[in-house]
Amino acid sequence: MFRASFSAALITLGLAATPCLAEEPFVVVQSTTSTQNSGLLDYILPGFEAETGIDVRVVAVGTGQAIRNAINGDGDVLLVHAKPAEEKFVADGWGVERLDVMYNDLVLVGPKSDPAGVRGGDDVVTALAAIAQAEVPFASRGDDSGTHKAEMQHWSAAGLDPTGASGTWYRETGSGMGATLNIASGMGAYVLTDRATWLSFGNRGDLEVLVEGDPRLFNQYGVILVNPEKHPGVRAAAGQRFIDWLTGPDGQGAIASYRLDGEQLFFPNAQ
Repeated sequence: MFRASFSAALITLGLAATPCLAEEPFVVVQSTTSTQNSGLLDYILPGFEAETGIDVRVVAVGTGQAIRNAINGDGDVLLVHAKPAEEKFVADGWGVERLDVMYNDLVLVGPKSDPAGVRGGDDVVTALAAIAQAEVPFASRGDDSGTHKAEMQHWSAAGLDPTGASGTWYRETGSGMGATLNIASGMGAYVLTDRATWLSFGNRGDLEVLVEGDPRLFNQYGVILVNPEKHPGVRAAAGQRFIDWLTGPDGQGAIASYRLDGEQLFFPNAQ
């Protein structure tokens, strides 16, 4: 069961940044759908909360939206997976410091019939080019998430812009990873997904992993404290304590021990 996220209405009201709440024992983490939908946060956060007495309140959205929320001051910590965007967030003064936390990989899944003929490949760019040439259904998150950003980089590497085919064989869902996988399953479409969400996804239908192992599918996650100099309401002490735990032995050990059906979903790599 996924952890309940704050409603967009509460975030819009700015409760996360209200100075009078700054001393309350909780921290707001702007994160991605993959960390929540995979079950990782349900697994690791109780350990931190029991140890510190600090409640962690997660806003699970695409990486792009999480970064925009953090820029608006609607959160204390950013935990996402789009390193160039994260580094820009810090360079622009919105974050204090970016730290590696963990990694996994992305995989290309598609129908067992594999009309584009990409099964068994380890080159995601070649596979996308074959899908475009065959004009077979491809479901894209289309939401500026970390996975969507990676997908668009791979299309660009193939010399293609699939958005010109939007609404035909290329379908943009504007949704999270779980919802996009559901749509892909229903229409028998190819889709790029993080492996953790795929392993925890229960409605696979006719979909299976077809392309994996390309080094370009490496998927790094980072954590950043929102800069309290930009937003005085940031719970900097609680946020830093969470970051220290997440990147320290206890948090890294918790990440490493999380498994589904015996398979490890995330691999800690904090320095």
